[in-house]
Amino acid sequence: MKRRLRRTLLILIALPLFALGVWALWGEFQPEQERELRVKVHDRLEQWFPEAMELPDELLGFIPRSQRYPDSAAPDAILLHGLDEPGNIWDELATAMDTAGFNPVEFRYPNDQAIDRSTDLLAERWEDLDADHPVILIGHSMGGLVIRDFITRWRHPADGEPRIGGPPVDGVILIATPNHGSEWARLRMWLELREWFADIREERFSLFAGLRDGTGAAKIDLRPDSRFLAELNARPWPDDIPVRIIGGVLAEPTPEMERSLQQMGEQLDAPELPRRIADWLDQTGEGLGDGVVPVDSLALEGHPEPLVVEGSHRGLLVPTPLTDTPPAIEPVLEILEQWRRGLHRP
Repeated sequence: MKRRLRRTLLILIALPLFALGVWALWGEFQPEQERELRVKVHDRLEQWFPEAMELPDELLGFIPRSQRYPDSAAPDAILLHGLDEPGNIWDELATAMDTAGFNPVEFRYPNDQAIDRSTDLLAERWEDLDADHPVILIGHSMGGLVIRDFITRWRHPADGEPRIGGPPVDGVILIATPNHGSEWARLRMWLELREWFADIREERFSLFAGLRDGTGAAKIDLRPDSRFLAELNARPWPDDIPVRIIGGVLAEPTPEMERSLQQMGEQLDAPELPRRIADWLDQTGEGLGDGVVPVDSLALEGHPEPLVVEGSHRGLLVPTPLTDTPPAIEPVLEILEQWRRGLHRP
C-alpha cells in the first residue's frame, strides 16, 4: 500500500515536470509561436477575470517620486523599470534627483507582458502629461526598450507625423538595457519568484499575482534573435533626441573575496582554485557584463559609446553589500545637469 502511494506521488510530481520540459523544449524552437500563445492567454484571462487581473493602482501608470514637488507638478523625467521588477529599482535615483532639483515620476506597467503592449500603454497615458514641459526618459533594462519602441513607433515614426501629442522628449538615458538582447531572459522564472516574494511582503499577493503583470511574452522579445528586437533595431532614431547609455561589468574580486577564495582552496585542498576563478573572470568579464546584460549588447549605432562602470545589473541603481552608493547614479545626475544647461545640443 505504501509502495503504491509512493509511486502515485512520484507520478503526480513527474507529470507536471515532464509537461514543463516539453513546453520549454517546444518554446526553444518556436519562440514566436510561444509568444503569440502567451499573448492570447493574457487576453483571455483579462476577459474572464477582469477584476483579478487588474493591477493595483500603485503598480500601474505615472507614480510621483518626489518629496520636493507636489504630485500635480509636471515631471522633469520619467523612469521606466524592467522585467519582473519588484518595485525598488528607482528608490535611490529618485531621491538623488529630487535633491538635485529634478522632479522624477515613475511609469509602472505589467512588467512581463509583450514589450510592444507596455509601449502602447505608455502611449495611451502620455497625453495625461503637461504638453508644454519637455521630459527626459530614463529606462533600466527592458524599460529602455519600451522607451526606444515608444520614440520610434509613437512619437517619431519614420513614416510620418507623431501618432500622439503630449510633451516632447528632450533626451533618453538607457541603463543596463539589452539593446541586442540577453540570453538571461530565458531564466525569467526566477525573476518572477523574486517579484512574488515582494508582493507577499507588500501584502498585495493574490493567486493571479504571477499573471496580471503578463504571461511572460517579454522574455521572448528579449532574446537576441527575437523579431521584436530585429524590427526595433531597424528603425531610424530622430536626430534631435540625444541618447546616453550606461552599463555595468561585474567587479573584480575584492581583497576580502580573494582571501575567502584562498581559504576555500585550502579547505578543499585545491590551491589552484583562486587563480582559476580569477582567470575565468578576466576572460569572461565583458561577456558576463553586469551578470545579465553583456557589454556588447549595450551599444547603439549612431550614439556615443556606453559608459561602463563596475556594478551588477540591479546593483547599478540599488545598494549592495559591496556598494553603498550605486555607481550609475552619479553619471545619470551629471547627464541630467548637462542637458539642463543645454550642453547636449550640437
